[in-house]
Amino acid sequence: MTELRQILSQGRKRIGLLIGAGAPVAIKVNAQGDLDPDGQPLIPDVERLTHVVIHELEPDDRAIVDILSAELGENPNIEMILTRVRQLSQAIGNAKVHNLNGAGYEVLADRICRKIGHKVAPPLPDEPNAFTDLVSWIGGAHRDHPIEIFTPNYDLLLEEAFERARLPYFDGFVGAHRPFFDPTSISDDVLPPRWSRLWKIHGSLGWKLSNAAIIRTGSRDATMLIYPDHLKYDQITRQPYSALFERLRSFLMTPDSLLLCVGFSFLDAQITAVLDESLAANTHTAVLAFQYRSFAQEHAAAELALRRPNLSVYAQDAAVISAVRGSWQPGQPPTEDWGAIRTTFWRIDPASGNGEFLLGDFAMLARFFALAQGTTFRPVGDPPESALEGEEL
Repeated sequence: MTELRQILSQGRKRIGLLIGAGAPVAIKVNAQGDLDPDGQPLIPDVERLTHVVIHELEPDDRAIVDILSAELGENPNIEMILTRVRQLSQAIGNAKVHNLNGAGYEVLADRICRKIGHKVAPPLPDEPNAFTDLVSWIGGAHRDHPIEIFTPNYDLLLEEAFERARLPYFDGFVGAHRPFFDPTSISDDVLPPRWSRLWKIHGSLGWKLSNAAIIRTGSRDATMLIYPDHLKYDQITRQPYSALFERLRSFLMTPDSLLLCVGFSFLDAQITAVLDESLAANTHTAVLAFQYRSFAQEHAAAELALRRPNLSVYAQDAAVISAVRGSWQPGQPPTEDWGAIRTTFWRIDPASGNGEFLLGDFAMLARFFALAQGTTFRPVGDPPESALEGEEL
């Protein structure tokens, strides 16, 4: 943790972030959309999103989805279901499967996307939060290399956080009136390092196909291009996703790069395959995965880490580092002030007396980032609250 904190504070390392669907869950809000530690997640995780979207479909649509879900095996998520729906829409033409033809499945896919779009559309709360903490860290140092953020999330929370802080970022789109996707700009990478890169590798709210181009509308109502299946689309609509996945691969293949993962379950086969292949090919890149749950529940991440020594998995109660599994135990504090710093990533559960590593929680990790340049600070309140409520710097 000492080394990580030093890396985060200096601005010299090439750093990327992979922010998964678990990240927005760390922000709890009340019915009015204000921050509330006892509230509901701002945006549900994939499991909850799947349940809510299916539940809100019309009865006829829900009946079809239930049949398809049973065919997909145990607990398929909404992206797997959407992929199957789109595959059927392309494959069966006028024939019928479960009383729907290809055109019917295409309409069903559109309705599912609209439901998804509605659930991931909430705006960023006005109060300081995990996303503003993250952006504060990004803008707090002069950087030799731009921060690159890769995310499969469709929401606009990162965009809002950057714009609220007046920090420039590039997402592959150029222009002002109707910004269009330009894959050449992604590969050339000629913008200055102070421009962060934001890569929405599964698409985003606001993307739309218009006149043989992918444009960014800025509207939360545009849901056409969220989670596209590669079998569905022609060359124009496939272009952003192939370019963005290639960008992830290129980042991982660059020597001396560090990718920090949070809110990512490693259950996305396409992203995990890119990580696996790149880590095998480039041993000079490191990936640190901060997982929210206990080690036993993070089997997908742990399995990959045991095979790739340059992937370290930090779970709540244990870790895999350099392909070796072990339980957590705090070491000797490097400075007199480290006891206060430790409360930002470690706590003792008063009920069980066991220690817990906290940075699998996106809110805790973002605050750890934001405080990386602090030399001395005194936490306010007890350890779990201090990392969320603020510190005296």
